[in-house]
Amino acid sequence: MQKPVKRLSVAEARQKIYHYCAYQERSHQEVKDKLYGYGLYGSEVDELLSHLITEGYLNEERFAKAFAGGKFRMKQWGKVKIVHELEAKGLTQNCIRSGLKEINDSDYETTLRSLVEKKSAGLHEENAFVKRDKVAQYVIQKGYEPELVWRFVKLLVKEKS
Repeated sequence: MQKPVKRLSVAEARQKIYHYCAYQERSHQEVKDKLYGYGLYGSEVDELLSHLITEGYLNEERFAKAFAGGKFRMKQWGKVKIVHELEAKGLTQNCIRSGLKEINDSDYETTLRSLVEKKSAGLHEENAFVKRDKVAQYVIQKGYEPELVWRFVKLLVKEKS
């Protein structure tokens, strides 16, 4: 049985949501969901959302940049995975493109190469084709572009031969 949601007043919700947004960058959808979770009605949510935007607490482009840069640096996600996550959070293509600009191309390739080398070194597979496949699958699953991954995997195998 679900616990009934305690409905907060608009003033209480405003204080909580200001803290929620000040703590870290949030997408509009995350904030909207949180406000509905406080038991607010649609018109109240829309009003609070517009206040948060005008006061600078919410900015989707800023969120996209923080999200993309953070996921790349901390979790070493590729651009494909980052784009999918940002789309799932309801961001526009412009915001997503802006967020991806936070990822430096040379850092991206260096990270990809590092992931391929680490995974390859950690696999104890005799068959070179199976090993290449497993390495590529792992890196593609992290969100890197398959064409780019295969180029690096094939380069690595040539270097090791």
